[in-house]
Amino acid sequence: MITDDEPDTGRWRELLGPARVAISLVLAGGVALHAINIFLTTSLLPTAIEEIGGAKLYAWSTTIFMIASVISAMLVSRILGASGPAKAYLIGFASYIVGTLICAISPTMEILLIGRAVQGIGGGLLAGLAYMVVQGALPAHLWAKATALISAMWGVGTLAGPAIGGLFAQFDAWRYAFVLLALFGALIALVATRVLPSNKSAGERDPVPVVSLFLLTATTAAISVAGVMTSRINIFIAIGVAVVLLLAFITRERTKTVQVLPASTYKLSSPLKWIYLTIAILAAGTATEAFIPLFGQRLAGLEPFVAGFLGAAVSLGWSVSMVFSANASRPRTLSLMRIIGPGVLAIGLAIAGLTQREDAGPVVVVMWVLGLIIAGSGIGIAFPHLIVGAMKSSTDPEEAGKASAGVNTVELIALAFASALGGVLVNLGAPSMVNSAKYLLLGFAVVAAIGCLTAFRAERAHRNKESLPEPVELVAQV
Repeated sequence: MITDDEPDTGRWRELLGPARVAISLVLAGGVALHAINIFLTTSLLPTAIEEIGGAKLYAWSTTIFMIASVISAMLVSRILGASGPAKAYLIGFASYIVGTLICAISPTMEILLIGRAVQGIGGGLLAGLAYMVVQGALPAHLWAKATALISAMWGVGTLAGPAIGGLFAQFDAWRYAFVLLALFGALIALVATRVLPSNKSAGERDPVPVVSLFLLTATTAAISVAGVMTSRINIFIAIGVAVVLLLAFITRERTKTVQVLPASTYKLSSPLKWIYLTIAILAAGTATEAFIPLFGQRLAGLEPFVAGFLGAAVSLGWSVSMVFSANASRPRTLSLMRIIGPGVLAIGLAIAGLTQREDAGPVVVVMWVLGLIIAGSGIGIAFPHLIVGAMKSSTDPEEAGKASAGVNTVELIALAFASALGGVLVNLGAPSMVNSAKYLLLGFAVVAAIGCLTAFRAERAHRNKESLPEPVELVAQV
């Protein structure tokens, strides 16, 4: 374990310098493409359905994409173990590119949904591989910076997805948005074949936990359905079904040897489950971004383009703060950052929630932006160090590999849960848009505050059992 007095020489220019910039491009680029595709359709689909129809299936574009991503994310360690990093990335990019091109040529909404499913499979692999390949492709003292860079790509996706979709939709050329992303995918895939190792030592090759995968996929589907329902009774029924399925998944995971998440996740003394819960809570905070543009338009009269950037304020705070938080150098500082991060997220969301009002003027909008940036900063403070904590949760390489791959699975599940919860809170506040906004933001503020407790439990479990080595310390000088 590194002590408070042991500095490290890891620097951003070491990660992004000539020797490693290509690897960084592959790891970050794959996640960026996946994130962009999640948010692309928010501004592109309204134009697309005017041409191909299928308005009733509108909400399923994101739902199917997320379900496919969750399934493939849970197979990352097995594909990596069987194929090696280079081939595993090629599999991910191939699925992503094929799915994207299907979307580009789709004559109907049904065909487009097939393309979104294939896209989601590739995107889930790319996102999961990034966190797992970091361990073998980069030295340990660069892990925190690499995970910060990778995680920041979700912020890039929040900004670039709607911008790309809106730009091409503006000129009635929505199909070319998919073509552009396919070309970027092909370019990064070419780089991956040149810079990533082809060995098959990373990851384990356990049998696929089919029943667990089915239960978790069904849980995600039920949650996603709840998020698009309007009837309160149906919403609560769908969430109830999801809870039952989730409990069945957890029960099976704890009693079987072939599991989706590492076995240590379910041990009482392990910090990994608390790390995963904290990561899930932080990821859930980003789900508010999908609703904020609506509040900006309805409550402040903002133009759609401006309201879209208001929704990206959380990602802005997240992305910028992660660049600086990755420079932290002392174990005590890192422990504090992991604990206070969810609290900062809660404070920011509370500021934004408490200032919601009808006919909001510029001063109030500035308060919203400030609160949302603070909220995003809370995510960035803690996120990269939690991910490194998961990577360091076991001295067994295979178990550590599964823990790393599990980060992306946990993120995707959290986003699905949070999207459904967001829909529920907004519907509970209807028909008042102010109440909907307050319920959403203050509700997620409460959830975020719980993250301080889960992070504290992770730190205490680490101290008691010494099962989680402190993340490698970084004294970064850009």
